[in-house]
Amino acid sequence: MRSIYALLVFIAIGLLMGDVTVWAVGERAVAPLRDAEGKVLGVALFVQEAQGVRISLTVKGLSPGEHGIHIHAVGKCEPPDFLSAGPHFNPTSKKHGLNNPEGPHAGDLPNLVVGEDGSAVYEYVTNLVTLTPGELSLFDEDGSALVIHANPDDQMTDPAGNSGARVLCGVITPMKEAAVRIGGFLPTLLLFAAVALVIWLLFFR
Repeated sequence: MRSIYALLVFIAIGLLMGDVTVWAVGERAVAPLRDAEGKVLGVALFVQEAQGVRISLTVKGLSPGEHGIHIHAVGKCEPPDFLSAGPHFNPTSKKHGLNNPEGPHAGDLPNLVVGEDGSAVYEYVTNLVTLTPGELSLFDEDGSALVIHANPDDQMTDPAGNSGARVLCGVITPMKEAAVRIGGFLPTLLLFAAVALVIWLLFFR
């Protein structure tokens, strides 16, 4: 619920600050990341760019070290094991692993590195998926999900790199992007206030 509030704050601030251009659904997407108890521990944003899809996420409450992170083939996150998300997103029928000569799956990503405080910030651009229609689209008939695992991904072993249990899962949901033209001191101040409110809603409320 807090992730929804956060998105609404961004949209509301955009509307208050002036000219707003609404892009087609599918150019951006969001995935609130929940644990087995349904608690939101992070959020991921997906943005379609010329070079691929940029995935940016912030997460907390994980064990320090590396964790496998993948896009899975089904947009369903049923706790406690999240097996409902299915296997890795793999429309081209490759083997698992970014280092696998017969791979990778389209949903394979570099490991997430978590700090000693249990939090992490992650960003990666992949050209193996899209948010627009086509074979590589994350918005096929059954959707897709982002999953974080308990262990590191060895980037070679089929089907999931020995990355262990699925500890966080988020359904990847398309959203409308508000492109805002910002100018002057007050709009900038409002933007900083919106960002601070989003962080508070997601992690401290």
